[in-house]
Amino acid sequence: MREYALIVRSRLWETRLVSSQLAHEAPQPRESPSLAQPISAGIVSALVAFTSSFVVVLAGLTAVGASPAQASSGLMSVTVLMGVGTVILAWWTKMPITVAWSTPGAALLVTTGAVEGGWPAAVGAFLVAGVLIVLTGLVPPLGALIARIPTSVAQAMLAGVLLQLCLGPITGAVANPAGVVPVVLVWLVGVRFFPRWAVPAAFLVAAAVVVLHVVTTDAELDVASVVPRLEFVAPEFTVQAVIGLALPLYLVTMASQNVPGMAVMKGLGYDVPWGRAIVLTGVGSVVAAPAGGHGINLAAISAALTAGPEAGPHRARRWIASVTSGFLAILIGIGAAAFGTLVTLAPEGVIIAVAGLALLGTFASSLKASLEDTADLLPAVVTFAVVASGIAIGGVSSAFWALVAGLVVRGVLRVGRRANS
Repeated sequence: MREYALIVRSRLWETRLVSSQLAHEAPQPRESPSLAQPISAGIVSALVAFTSSFVVVLAGLTAVGASPAQASSGLMSVTVLMGVGTVILAWWTKMPITVAWSTPGAALLVTTGAVEGGWPAAVGAFLVAGVLIVLTGLVPPLGALIARIPTSVAQAMLAGVLLQLCLGPITGAVANPAGVVPVVLVWLVGVRFFPRWAVPAAFLVAAAVVVLHVVTTDAELDVASVVPRLEFVAPEFTVQAVIGLALPLYLVTMASQNVPGMAVMKGLGYDVPWGRAIVLTGVGSVVAAPAGGHGINLAAISAALTAGPEAGPHRARRWIASVTSGFLAILIGIGAAAFGTLVTLAPEGVIIAVAGLALLGTFASSLKASLEDTADLLPAVVTFAVVASGIAIGGVSSAFWALVAGLVVRGVLRVGRRANS
């Protein structure tokens, strides 16, 4: 597995920062370890992970054809299964491994929109993406092949996917200033004074806006819609959905979640078993698909909360933070229908604004990473532009064509350099 350690170390610039934090970590204390810190860190991790981006998941599932009930089912399935996956991996390995849903993948769904075959075809694409992730864990050369996709092109594709969602706070503030501006202001204050809770705080304000909207407009609330339930759909498989949705979803999940997740854990001193972890998240994705789940993967950002110093000074006991986070995620997932109902009652622009705010940090990181290699600036810009255009050729989404365009431009430019050298 040495090649994977080299890959993940070279492909995530944030690892340097995490490693620096580890280097300054205090030595192991001799007093009896307390469970308070790892448990509290696990609670914070689960709450931040869910409230920061669940609206993105709901928006993505809705965009590819899910009804409100089906979107709530998909949110429930990925939340519960990421909790189950976290508990299993942490308990099994005694490492603070955390599993999350694919937030960039959900953003990709928003950009892709409805596919030929509708919601059943989207479910089929989720299933195919999960199978590909399982194969990546079982067949090491496949993982190495994915890792050879240039960072500049992969990150430019992700940045282009996120662009439209990141415009949400702007368009929402114009369309509904009374509902969106307070959300943005609270987020801005949060970024300045309590950055970890900035997006959750913005969501709380958005929830207050929704409640006020319901009260003032006498909107009808269907009590049955908040009851937890799964909506299973028989998957259908179409060429357009597999090429235009499944492959980009798989690539985005691997390049922006699994590989960085491994890098973060490596930077914190944990050698996560690649094959075991990837296969488990792939199996979880396959299980979640019929209920509408778009996929789960290794966490990157929330992993730093359960595996870092905030989970306690005793590194050998930080896995308890991940187990705590996993159990809480399961409980939150059971109540996911209530969050889905809240979103359906929201006035214009409010939810998409929260989703955009949640993704601004990821957008900034992906855009920066795409432009770091000056030799690949043009391929990165071409990739970004094709995704941002939103074109669909032959029913295949812009994310696929962006990846093709970026790799073709990069290949042509490099052939010319070799010929002239």
